[in-house]
Amino acid sequence: MFVAPDPGLLRLRTGLRAVLGIALAVTVAELAGFSLTASITGGLAALLALFTVTDATVRGQAVTTLLLPLAGFPVLALATLLHDHTLLRDTSFLLVVLAGVYARRWGPRGHALGIFAFMNFFSTQFLHALPAQLPELYAAVGIALAAAGAVRFALWPIERRTPPPAAPAPLPGTGLARITTRQAIQATAACAVALGIGQVLSEDRWYWAVGTTWWIFVNTVSRGETLVRGFRRFLGTLLGIAVGMVVALPLHGAPLPTALLVAVCVFGIFYTAPLSYSWMMLAVTVMAGLLYGLLGVLDPALLVLRLEETVVGAVCAALAVLLILPVTTHAINDAWIQRALRAVHAATAASERRLAGDEAADPSPHVAELDLVLGRVRLSLAPLVHPLSPFRGRKARARKVLALLDECAAEVRGLAAVAADPDASHDARLAAACWRVETAVEGLTSPGPARPAPAVEPEPVADPAPAALGHVSGLERLLAALDEPLRTPPGSLLVRS
Repeated sequence: MFVAPDPGLLRLRTGLRAVLGIALAVTVAELAGFSLTASITGGLAALLALFTVTDATVRGQAVTTLLLPLAGFPVLALATLLHDHTLLRDTSFLLVVLAGVYARRWGPRGHALGIFAFMNFFSTQFLHALPAQLPELYAAVGIALAAAGAVRFALWPIERRTPPPAAPAPLPGTGLARITTRQAIQATAACAVALGIGQVLSEDRWYWAVGTTWWIFVNTVSRGETLVRGFRRFLGTLLGIAVGMVVALPLHGAPLPTALLVAVCVFGIFYTAPLSYSWMMLAVTVMAGLLYGLLGVLDPALLVLRLEETVVGAVCAALAVLLILPVTTHAINDAWIQRALRAVHAATAASERRLAGDEAADPSPHVAELDLVLGRVRLSLAPLVHPLSPFRGRKARARKVLALLDECAAEVRGLAAVAADPDASHDARLAAACWRVETAVEGLTSPGPARPAPAVEPEPVADPAPAALGHVSGLERLLAALDEPLRTPPGSLLVRS
């Protein structure tokens, strides 16, 4: 992870910008004379605004940032006013969980608004905010969002120079079969159980179990992804508590060194998030310990309780995805791998048309789509290739599939580069080869016999296209090699049996 590439230093710049935005929000809140509770609330709001808003365009990000108060302010008021009314508070929290997860069906904006609403309820429990503090909490959150927006869109507009990567279109589905609906039900049920067990462990710090359960469901789809994420959260929390014992406890809440270390943790969250959930959770856990130190309540017993609540939340999430409307890893793998194969075919066909003289044909959008979908394939196959996966046969096949798809992507990029060359010529053999690629893709993505390739009369050409033919031949070879790991015998599911 420490030597992972950072093209354009994007992770480094994003991490430094987050430190700047959150520092500005907290500084303004302190200068305004707000309480420590309000300052921390503002800092968390700025962190969420910079971390969760991931729309594909800068304009979309700005709109989502402006909408965050609409999701957060009512929840903040509800959580504050119901803090001492246990039954109503717990019921309201679970309704926020249900709505927050369900909102993910509306893409990145719904995802961000759902997280912001949940975290406003969570932070109120974390800070034990009182109704009398509500006006300054609103002011602190408003200032924080303004500070985060100023840094993001004016002082350091990274996305204007480096557009954020687009996300592949979500998988289709309707009604209860929709993944967001299933996850909303799973998350709510898991959080309800976590809430009850968490309150048995601690009447004051029960919310960590609910928070753990909630965040395990973020950015996961299948039960395999959720189980792996739960393990990684536990591992990151365990390491973070160990670091917190050494770093946070000796400080006793000293303001200046605590603030500096919180800044380091914020940078760590943003820098490691794209690479490792465990490392990100380490940074989150250390930051939480430092904030507890500022509040004057940090001790070893509290850190141990934090670990216990994390275990409860992770177990509840695991049981929910296994027992309640499970979305199987197999089904998700199948959908994403088929989409990747169709992107291979689309890029190949567009390249062939371009080489045949069709100026309107452009393979580059299909190549970009393939790269995006391959990222999602890696995420969906992560449970199978995880070092702790007990299924050795499936692990080997999953690794083979990933390797072959990566090679397919390399051949597709090479073919698209040849097609972009205005001096490249067409060869009748290329059409036949592309047809065979299409037939191979159809054979891998749909049941039934493959269509026979048409007879192609070779045409005399003065300048054949050996480079293009080489790439298409490479695709034929790779697609043939994919047949074995994708069409596995019954009982050894990877994608299609």
